[in-house]
Amino acid sequence: MRDAIIIGGGHNGLVCAFYLARAGLKVSVLERREVVGGAAVTEEFHPGFRNSVASYTVSLLNPKVIRDMDLARHGLRVVERPLSNFLPFDDGRYLKLGAGRTAAEVAKFSQRDADRLAAYGSRLDAAADLLRELVLQTPPNRVQGGWLATLPELLKAGRLGKRVAGLSLSTQRELLDLFTKSAGDYLDGWFESAPIKAAYGFDSVVGNYASPYTPGSAYVLLHHVFGEVNGKKGAWGHAIGGMGAITQAMAKAVAALGVEIRTGCAVDEVLLERGRACGVVTAKGERLDARVVVSNLNPRLLYTSLVDPGALPADFLRRMQAWRCGSGTFRMNVALAELPDFSCLPGKDAAEHHGSGIIIAPSLQYMERAYHDARAHGWSREPIVELLIPSTLDPTLAPPGQHVASLFCQHVAPQLPDGMSWDGERERVADLMIDTVDRYAPNFKRAVLGRQIMSPLDLERTFGLVGGDIFHGALGLDQLFAARPMLGHADYRGPVAGLYTCGSGTHPGGGVTGAPGHNAAREVLRDFARRRVARQSAPL
Repeated sequence: MRDAIIIGGGHNGLVCAFYLARAGLKVSVLERREVVGGAAVTEEFHPGFRNSVASYTVSLLNPKVIRDMDLARHGLRVVERPLSNFLPFDDGRYLKLGAGRTAAEVAKFSQRDADRLAAYGSRLDAAADLLRELVLQTPPNRVQGGWLATLPELLKAGRLGKRVAGLSLSTQRELLDLFTKSAGDYLDGWFESAPIKAAYGFDSVVGNYASPYTPGSAYVLLHHVFGEVNGKKGAWGHAIGGMGAITQAMAKAVAALGVEIRTGCAVDEVLLERGRACGVVTAKGERLDARVVVSNLNPRLLYTSLVDPGALPADFLRRMQAWRCGSGTFRMNVALAELPDFSCLPGKDAAEHHGSGIIIAPSLQYMERAYHDARAHGWSREPIVELLIPSTLDPTLAPPGQHVASLFCQHVAPQLPDGMSWDGERERVADLMIDTVDRYAPNFKRAVLGRQIMSPLDLERTFGLVGGDIFHGALGLDQLFAARPMLGHADYRGPVAGLYTCGSGTHPGGGVTGAPGHNAAREVLRDFARRRVARQSAPL
C-alpha cells in the first residue's frame, strides 16, 4: 500500500514528493507525459536546437527548496543575466535595466525618475520581503467546527496581523496600494517617463490577461519581484540546460529517496471510498491504492474532471467551475541563424543586451491597447513580446554560432471569439509575433530556421494549463492567499478527505517556486502524524 499518490510530475509535484518521502512515506508520482517536469521541461524543437518549452526563466524558485533538495548536487546550475531587461524603442532610443546601471539609463529620459528609483526600490523591497516570508506559510483558513478547530487558524491570523502591525505606516500604505491598485496607477504615482513605467509595468501583465490599468494588477507586479538568483534578491537567471534542468535535478532528488515516478501514466479518476480519497484509476484502467492522493493539477481540472461531482458540496463545485483561468499567453521557441540586430543598438555579435529580457512594449498605454485589442479581436495586433536568447548564456542549447530564442507573447484571448479556433489561427499569430520583433531587429525574421508554437489551446492540451493559464488560476484578489483556491480551503485540503492540492492553484500562486509543493507536504504530514499512520515527519 502506498502512503501517497501524487497526480502530476511538474515541479511542485516533485517537491511535494521529496518532503513526503524524506519523512518516510512511500510515494508514487504519476505523470501523463512521457517526460517528468510538467511545464518546466527542456526539449529539442528543431534539429540541433533545444529550449525550455513553456516556463523559461528562473527567479522565484525558493531558496529553501533548492537547499533541502540539494539541487546543485543533482546538477542544477543557475547563472544570472548580464542585464535584467532591455527595451528598444521606435525612435532609436533604448533603456537598459541592471544593477548599477538603471539610474543612469533612466536619466536619459527623466532625471526626476532617476532620482526616485532608490525610494521606489526600497518600498517595493519592503513589500517583497513580507511576501517572501509568507510564501512558505499556510494561509489562515476559514474552518468549520468549534473552538478547537478554529483556535489554530486564529493564532495564525494573529501572527500575520502582528507582523503587518510591526511595519511602518508608510510600508503598510504601500502594501495597501500594491494589493488593491492597478500597476498603471501605482507606477504613475512614482514616475513620469514612459520607458521606466513600461519596464516595471511589464511584470503586471506577465501571465495576466489584463490591462496594466486593471485594479489588482499591481499585485501581479509584486508577485514577480519576490524571487532571487544565487542569493541576489530580485534577480532573474537561466538554468544551464534550460528549465528542464530544474525538474531533472528534482527527479534525481526524489528517486534517491525511493520515490516511484511513472511517466506516460495519465489519471482518469480519483477513487473515493466512504467519502475519502483512496487511490486513482489510470487511463489504462489500472487501479492504484494509496492512503492519500495529492494533485498537482489546476484545481478546476481536478475537481471538474477527476472527482465524482456527487461527492462535492454544490457551492464548492459551482465555484470551482467558475475558477478564473486564462493567461492571454502565446508561447514560441525559435531557432536562429544569428543574433537579432536591433536598429537602436546595432550589432550581431553577442552583447549584454542579448542576454537580458528584451521587452517589446514601449509604454503602459501600448500594453493597455494590446489587452483591449485582444478582447475585441482575439489577439493584439500590436502584441507585447518578451524575447530571451538563453543560448547567449548557455551554449549547450544550439549549434556553434547559432542561437535559440524564447518568445513570451501577450495578449491573446484564451478562447477566440466568433467561432475561430486556435488550431486555425496559430500560424497567423505566430507570424505576427515574428514580425513584431522584426520591427525592432530587421534581421530577425530571415534568421529564423525553425519555430515551435504554443497557443493557449496548445498549452492546455500539452501541459494541462486550462485556458493556457501559466498560474493555474488568475492572480486576482478573489483568488489569492486565504482565497486560493477558495475561502475555506486555503490549507491545501479540499472538501474530500484524503485529497490534497499542491500546485500553483494554491498559495502562493504561479511561477516555478516549489512553495505550494513544500507547503502541501507539510499539511499532509501533519495529518499523518495526527493519525499515527507514518512516523513523525522531519521538520519542514
